[in-house]
Amino acid sequence: MTDKKEPSPPRPATTVLLLRPSKKGDADSPLEVFMVVRHHAIDSFSGALVFPGGKLEDADGDAKLKGRCGGADKISADELKFRVAGIREAFEECGVLLARKPGQRAVIAAADLKAIEQKWRAKLVKNEASILDMVEAEDLELATDLMTPYAHWITPTFVPKRFDTWFYLAEAPEDQLALHDGSESTDSVWIGAQQAIDEAKAGKRTLVHATTKNLELLAEGGTVTGALSQATERKIVTVQPWVEVRDGKKFLHIPEGAGYRNLVREMPPQAPPQGGR
Repeated sequence: MTDKKEPSPPRPATTVLLLRPSKKGDADSPLEVFMVVRHHAIDSFSGALVFPGGKLEDADGDAKLKGRCGGADKISADELKFRVAGIREAFEECGVLLARKPGQRAVIAAADLKAIEQKWRAKLVKNEASILDMVEAEDLELATDLMTPYAHWITPTFVPKRFDTWFYLAEAPEDQLALHDGSESTDSVWIGAQQAIDEAKAGKRTLVHATTKNLELLAEGGTVTGALSQATERKIVTVQPWVEVRDGKKFLHIPEGAGYRNLVREMPPQAPPQGGR
């Protein structure tokens, strides 16, 4: 008798949905979300259109960061590290930094960001410095209070490489330029949520299941304000998809109560990984 292989433990990760109005200065215009195309040489979500994000690093949970995180007194230590990881990943992956000078409400402007990016972005990517090193040296406060919890997905047990991922919404700073890093991601786009779904259905994009479902949810929000309001009112239910077989066909299920529609879908013969970003 062959022992059943135990599923691999999921790695903690954060994904960030950076939002902006499709028309600059018009808060009532339909929202756009920043997405990147994963490099084909990367084993996780290769070639897929995804939201920026990645796995947590030990330094993201450093206790010294609490004093440099906005609204930290209202955020649990366990959640705070996920928000810190999201800010770090957004900076590493697309050059957007959700941070401010202590005592200020607005995040730093693009003019001030340029020098910080030149000094720190590559070091963070190469693990030559931590997010704590940067905020202490530059006297910054991470805008963790501007990140709105959106969803929680855990990769199914049948997938070899698994993630325990928290998704957050954040309004992108108006004057900061988001751009893919050219390493983990090879292209980037500001795109409407429904447009991304439609282009995937037309074969122009590749989306994994978690991305598709969160784009569907985002499309219901309509505007940046609408999406943020929807997120604050919705109860977050952990989603760990599972497979059921009927009549020789595999169907992927997600639980009720998390706010998603169409909870069951038939899996293609060679389906991509169904979790993460």
